Amino acid sequence: MNSIAIQAYSTRARGIFFLISLVLTGCALPGQPVRPAIYDFGPGARTAPPASQARLAPLALADIEANPALDSTAVLYRLAYADDQQLKAYAQARWSMPPAQLVRQRLRERLGQHRALLNPGEGGLPGAPAPLTLRIELEEFSQLFEAPDKSVGLLRLRATVVRPGSGGETLVAQRSVTVQRPAASADAPGGVRAMTAATDAAVGELDQWLQGLMP
Repeated sequence: MNSIAIQAYSTRARGIFFLISLVLTGCALPGQPVRPAIYDFGPGARTAPPASQARLAPLALADIEANPALDSTAVLYRLAYADDQQLKAYAQARWSMPPAQLVRQRLRERLGQHRALLNPGEGGLPGAPAPLTLRIELEEFSQLFEAPDKSVGLLRLRATVVRPGSGGETLVAQRSVTVQRPAASADAPGGVRAMTAATDAAVGELDQWLQGLMP
């Protein structure tokens, strides 16, 4: 074999080796990371309440306190048929903000339709006593699977109304709320819709309670 043929053979061999290396390297490269789906409770009310609607007594709404397990944006679920004491998180689903913030946002939307909402420490009307304060503890916020193909969105909270004063806060009333709504599918989207429905029902229950408590 002459030198020209040897050189051509060597060039082809290097080319083949390069192609093989490229293919193997490409196979070894990780795929594009899958971004988790981000969920919230939707846009809420699309129209403003009538301006003539009766206004109720103003209310201060504190930040919602939550179970430490709910401090993240993970969409959580439990398998009641296996081990209902273990919280699990969907790998490819996230809330847009921690559940306590989502619930507070929904509560503000509903209560703000017929009363002024303040932050704790903000004054009410001139000469009027300080407004009552609503404090909420979010205890459970998860999709509960009763069977592999059957689940509900479960929300549990405790609401406390206090009257601020120079000597501290005085308890006015307290209420526990537990709501569950069926999930249409045994996955994260089904759980998110069920949790949204459970939240809206709980917010509606709190609204009715507050209207009877402080019209």
